[in-house]
Amino acid sequence: MDEPNNEQMPDDSRSFTEAVERLLKGWYSPRPIEFVAPLKLTVDGKTLGIENLFRMVQQDPQRGPSFIRGYFDRIFEGDAVGASLIPFAVAKHRVMPRIQPESIFDGVDRESIAHLPYVNGTVIVFVMDMPEMTVSVSTEQMVRWGIGPEELEEIARKNLGSYAPDLQVQVIASHDGGRAALLSLKDGYDAARLLLAKLHERLAKELRGDFYVATPARDVFIALSYGPEPFLQRVRSRIARDYSRLPYPITSDFFIVTRDGVAGTAQAA
Repeated sequence: MDEPNNEQMPDDSRSFTEAVERLLKGWYSPRPIEFVAPLKLTVDGKTLGIENLFRMVQQDPQRGPSFIRGYFDRIFEGDAVGASLIPFAVAKHRVMPRIQPESIFDGVDRESIAHLPYVNGTVIVFVMDMPEMTVSVSTEQMVRWGIGPEELEEIARKNLGSYAPDLQVQVIASHDGGRAALLSLKDGYDAARLLLAKLHERLAKELRGDFYVATPARDVFIALSYGPEPFLQRVRSRIARDYSRLPYPITSDFFIVTRDGVAGTAQAA
């Protein structure tokens, strides 16, 4: 199989998708791969959206082919792992939660993915954290294990809490009195730490009580004091930019974190 050349990829969605199609047909010639629409392909007969890949490449266009090759290698390896029956005793300690937008179901059967509804138009999904990849937990896999999504969530939240137990945050004070706590482990679970059981206990002192959390993308977590409004407006502008450009976008809305749990500002509005 040919190694990827680091040529610059097109920066418009249609040309990018056509370029990805050409590359994939060269690297994975036995697989049927066809262009469907900008940022959408069929691979092995399944429709696959590549908006996240497009956003990843936009961050470093010169390394585009390398990103694309690694991205699809992980997809195909993950499909092979996901198709195998992994015993629950093995999987239990590897299940982790992620927050994703409801839009993930636009091209995928909702009933095929193990998930629970959340707030701000999002859902909690589950992955198995393997040494070289993460593998989505399907409804079929969950049924084989003989558990429901609520039990899976309980296990995943517990694993998340022990994954990096020393939650190191950077607290920044704004000139107008606002405060922000930034978390950036870049391990694929930054935004998911909104689900930590002791999040309010950990950050309420620094943020002077209840607070907002922004998760515009999978690798972004910003906790914010309730005010003042000019501070929040500046942060909202940054969050909107991140939501529009970063890979794995989640939501531009804030979450509200209180001692009693998490609510969504989208519903409140």
